[in-house]
Amino acid sequence: MSDKQETTLADALPLEMARVRDEVLPAYLGIGPPGAIAASLMRASLDSAARAMARGDVVAMVRALEDLRGYEL
Repeated sequence: MSDKQETTLADALPLEMARVRDEVLPAYLGIGPPGAIAASLMRASLDSAARAMARGDVVAMVRALEDLRGYEL
């Protein structure tokens, strides 16, 4: 048994959604109008991820995960 913990897509996507929603998005909203465009893009990415999960669309979920991972502080 390895020490490395494996994470499934079903585990990783909600975690990444929470990271963007709870950490990254508030930071962009906090800078005011300059962060508005990025915040709008993040919201669209979060909506897309939620739709992919609701449909159980694995391909869309993978794309959404990679998209969300692109948002940084």
